[in-house]
Amino acid sequence: MDEFLIRALAAGCGIALLAGPLGSFIVWRRMAYFGDTLSHSALLGVTLGFLLGVNPMIGVMVVCVALALALVALQRRRTLAADTLLGILSHGSLSLGLVALAFLETLRVDLMAYLFGDILSVTVNDLVWIYSGGAVALTGLALLWRRLLAVTVDEDLARVEGMPVDALRLAFMLLIAMVIAIAMKIVGILLITSLLIIPAASARRFTRTPEQMAALASVFGVAAVVAGLLASLAWDLPGGPSVVVAAASLFLAGSLLPMRG
Repeated sequence: MDEFLIRALAAGCGIALLAGPLGSFIVWRRMAYFGDTLSHSALLGVTLGFLLGVNPMIGVMVVCVALALALVALQRRRTLAADTLLGILSHGSLSLGLVALAFLETLRVDLMAYLFGDILSVTVNDLVWIYSGGAVALTGLALLWRRLLAVTVDEDLARVEGMPVDALRLAFMLLIAMVIAIAMKIVGILLITSLLIIPAASARRFTRTPEQMAALASVFGVAAVVAGLLASLAWDLPGGPSVVVAAASLFLAGSLLPMRG
C-alpha cells in the first residue's frame, strides 16, 4: 500500500475511534445543531490562525471555546430560544471567517480542503496531532463518563446531588471543540458533525448500554472510513464526502434490519 493511503487510513480510523463515544453523547443530549455551530466557526479559527501565525488547529480550538462560552452567556439571558441563538452564531461565525479570508492577500488558502477535507494529504505531523489530541480527549471523556451520563439522564437530579452541571457542560463543549480541530482535515469543516452523529445513530438501534453504543459507534465509524477511502480511490471521488456517504449508507442499511430484542 502507498504511504499516503496508510496515513489516510490511520488518520481516519483515529478520528472514528474518538468520534464514536463523543458522538454518542451528542446524540443522547440532542446537541447536533450545537456541533454544527462549532464546526462552522472552525473556518474563522483557521483564518485567525493564519493571520496570527499560529497553528490553525489552535485557532479553531480558541474560537470554538469562545463560541461555547458566548452561547452559555446568551442562554442565561433567556431573550432568545437556543435554536435561534445557534443559528445566529453558526452562520455569523462562518460568514465572518469568509470575510476574514479577504485579509489573507499574500497567503493562498485551499478553502475547499478545509470545507470538505483532504484526507489523502494527511502528513505524519497531522497524525501526531490526531493521536495526541485524541488521547487527551478520550482520557478526559473517560474521567467524566459517569458524571456526563448522570447529567444526560436527569440534569436536575444531578444538580441536586451536587454535581457541577455547568462545569460538566463546558468540559463537554471543550471536548467537541478539540475533536473538531483535529478532525477538520479528515472530513472538512462542513462535514465533521456528520462523522460524529451518523455512526452513533447507527449503533443506537443495536445496543443496550451506553458503553456498547460508544464502542459500536467507533466500529461503524472505522468501517465508514475504510469504505469511503476505497470508494475514493476506486472512482476518484473526494475523500471526506465519500467517508460521510459511506457512514450514511451504513445507517440506511442498518435501519432496514430488525432491532435487537
